[in-house]
Amino acid sequence: MTISYAIFFRPPCGYDPPMTVSLFASREDAQQWRAPVTVAVSGPERNGSVTIDRLTPDTEYWYRFTDVDGRRDPYVVSMVRTAPLTACRATATIDARWGNGFVATVTVRNTGTQPLDSWRVSWRWSGDERIQSVWSGVAETVGMDVTVRNVSYNGTLVLDGVTTFGLLVTTSAVPDGLTMSCAR
Repeated sequence: MTISYAIFFRPPCGYDPPMTVSLFASREDAQQWRAPVTVAVSGPERNGSVTIDRLTPDTEYWYRFTDVDGRRDPYVVSMVRTAPLTACRATATIDARWGNGFVATVTVRNTGTQPLDSWRVSWRWSGDERIQSVWSGVAETVGMDVTVRNVSYNGTLVLDGVTTFGLLVTTSAVPDGLTMSCAR
C-alpha cells in the first residue's frame, strides 16, 4: 500500500519531514493513537509517498502522521483499503485477424495461494466488437462489458494451473490487444 502526502507549511504551523505514518486497524484506534498495526517513515521530501508492505489484502486501515519531533497531526485521520488478493490472471493473444474480425485465445492462470474451483474473466470493449462464438467458456455481455465464466470441465485450477478459452469476434476495427481482469 502506498500513502501519498504533501506538507504545505513549515513549523510552527506545519511540519518538517521525515514524517512517521502510523497504521491502525480501526478508526477508534487511530483517533486515540492506540495500538498501531505498523509504522513507516517517509523520506525527506515535502511531497512524497510511503510504501508499506506485508499488510492483509482487502483490508481497511486508518492512518495518522507524526513529525520528526514527535508532534502528532491532530487533523488527518484517513482510511485506505489494501488491494484484494488476486486469485488469477488472464491474458489474451489475438491468433488471427482480418478486416472485420479476429480470433483470440485467453489464458487463465491461478496466481493465488489456493486452488480455484471457478473463475471469471472480465473486460470492456473499446469499439463495436461482438462475440460471435466462445468455446471453453460461457460469455455474458452487458453493453460494452464482457464476462466469461468457466465451464464445468475447466473451472478447477491447481496452484499455478492454466486453462484457456477462445473467442471469435466481429468488429469494424481489430484492437491491438485486450486488457482483462480475472477473479474467482
